Amino acid sequence: MSSTEVLEYNDIYQELKGIMIDGRLRLSRQSIVFKNNKTGKVDSVQAADVSEGVWRRVARGYGIKLQLRNGNLCKFDGFREGDFDKMADYFKSHYQVELHEKEMCVKGWNWGTARFNGQLLSFDIGEQSAFEIPLTNVSQCTTGKNEVTLEFHQNDDAEVSLMEVRFYVPPSQEDGMDPVEAFSQNVLSKADIIQATGDALCIFRELQCLTPRGRYDIRIYPAFLHLHGKTFDYKIPYTTVLRLFLLPHKDQRQMFFVISLDPPIKQGQTRYHFLILLFSKDDDLSLTLNMSEEEVAKKFDGKLSKQMSGPLYEVVSRIMKSLVSRKITVPGNFVGNSGAHCISCSYKASSGLLYPLERGFIYVHKPPVHIRFDEISHVNFARGTTTTRSFDFEIETKQGSQYTFSSIEREEYGKLFDFVNAKKLNIKNRGMKESIKQNYDDYADSDEDQHDAYLEQVKAEGRIREEAANDSESGEETDESFNPGDEEDEVDEEYDSNAGGSSSSSNEDESDSEKHRKVPAKRAKVVKEKPKKKKPESKKSKEKDPHAPKRPMSTYMLWLNANREKIKADNPGISVTELSKKAGELWKAMGKDKKEEWDTKAASAKKEYEKKMEEYRKSGKADSFKKKETPKKSKGKGEKQSLPRSVSKSPVKGIGDSFKSKEFVSSDESSSDSEGSEKAPSTPATSEESGSD
Repeated sequence: MSSTEVLEYNDIYQELKGIMIDGRLRLSRQSIVFKNNKTGKVDSVQAADVSEGVWRRVARGYGIKLQLRNGNLCKFDGFREGDFDKMADYFKSHYQVELHEKEMCVKGWNWGTARFNGQLLSFDIGEQSAFEIPLTNVSQCTTGKNEVTLEFHQNDDAEVSLMEVRFYVPPSQEDGMDPVEAFSQNVLSKADIIQATGDALCIFRELQCLTPRGRYDIRIYPAFLHLHGKTFDYKIPYTTVLRLFLLPHKDQRQMFFVISLDPPIKQGQTRYHFLILLFSKDDDLSLTLNMSEEEVAKKFDGKLSKQMSGPLYEVVSRIMKSLVSRKITVPGNFVGNSGAHCISCSYKASSGLLYPLERGFIYVHKPPVHIRFDEISHVNFARGTTTTRSFDFEIETKQGSQYTFSSIEREEYGKLFDFVNAKKLNIKNRGMKESIKQNYDDYADSDEDQHDAYLEQVKAEGRIREEAANDSESGEETDESFNPGDEEDEVDEEYDSNAGGSSSSSNEDESDSEKHRKVPAKRAKVVKEKPKKKKPESKKSKEKDPHAPKRPMSTYMLWLNANREKIKADNPGISVTELSKKAGELWKAMGKDKKEEWDTKAASAKKEYEKKMEEYRKSGKADSFKKKETPKKSKGKGEKQSLPRSVSKSPVKGIGDSFKSKEFVSSDESSSDSEGSEKAPSTPATSEESGSD
């Protein structure tokens, strides 16, 4: 077998604190490596550390149990029966370890023998093992008279968790240590129970913590981190630290130090997967480690020194890096529009900062989010829902989770798009997003620079309708022609100042001076009723003449009709709205020399339309259509006509009786004498009399 041969197995499960984690197992001559598919965490075991290997049948098929020389235990499940021979040969030739086959007891008995083997508690029935408990999973051990109770660390990802196990230990007839106490001591010697024994290496007082929120004293111990606050107290083993991040704040005056935890720390029902500390760059510190120089040199191999000084964030990060043995992730080459390594945005209605890193994204801080590139299925750029001055950045993972970072300034679009594109992430609707990027570049200076093709089209059609209406209705006055300021002329035309021509003979003797003295006052009151006139009909309600020549198209519409098919061919699958936007962009980008050609065509079409319209008017068809549309009422002799609504319902006493329209004068009513104080007999009035002044 070649010394460079490597065995790889997919869909392998590692047992970790009551849950089976899926991942990939890789066996090489130097090490055994397991990579978590969910978190990307890599656990490595050196080949020289393997002391024993056991092959056994388990629930998921077949699995192996590796006993390490330091007492730790590794379990991997998900193998097939046929993998045994190949793996046994590999272990023997590369690791010089025999892979033994061992059967588990399935009798279900609850009386057996407890055996302690390193960090493993095995409950055996006869020579076969019924179940095994890794003592590193034990969080608490309590004793009774004849009982020992073990409580376990909980894994948030487990649907069902084992909370505790109780062992009955019968009293021993032999003199010596109590068997219950002996059992408890064996458990405590290997259990993962954090006890703050001895002095801390160093203590940091009153550090500002964003998650969990508050100010905490941080005590650094060789095996764990102790957060001590006024209300809560946390002990964080270094084995639970997944990653470290050191991120500069956008204001360039502060620094974030982020510690990713798996499993998270707990506060009631709340889980904190990240510990976030905030430092000011101006805070300096000098401290002395509670160790001798020889111990510091031996334990940290020159990475730390007994006397340390410098910025507070730098001292804390150096100590954590040395104790946790993890690299510190810092921002890469990405620089936003503001010159910072991050982008201001919002996530779940809380504002924060998004850091594009070399291998993922991290959002700080509420709630913190870390997304690796290999987890991402695709990303998407979307316009902001409230304003065009911002956009949204959407991320969807392969597991189906969605993250939307909103309210990102549009100036950041180009930088972020180029970064995502360089990392070869799948960009949803890439072609459309590149056109959006061009749109952002076009209106980078002002919102008013945008070209709305649909709006231009509506304006052009409106101008054409207005011109056609002016041409076809020139010389004719309609209800639609209203000039502010000419109200008095309209009143003079509608209301006859000499309406007394249709009254009795007693009114005819009234002098002209008295008429002119009384009429203006009454006329002013009538003007107040002017708004009650029938509102002019809108242009849309007018019936269109089907025989009239068709109005010409505008310059833009002529060009669009000629190039519509070409735009569709260049952009397959484009919608009507997108086609309109695309056409607007192309029209805006055209030079004046190219637009002159279409201006000439539009001018020629307009002249042709005016020529046809003139011929159409001369033919008399336009007049016949208007007469058909608005027939005039007959005003024959003796025929009754109704008063205008503004006059008949006048609130001023006498106005409805004294002033009649010269067009609408009833034959059965009379004018009043002396401003309506007395009524005279009426005389018949014809349309000819009402029209005389």
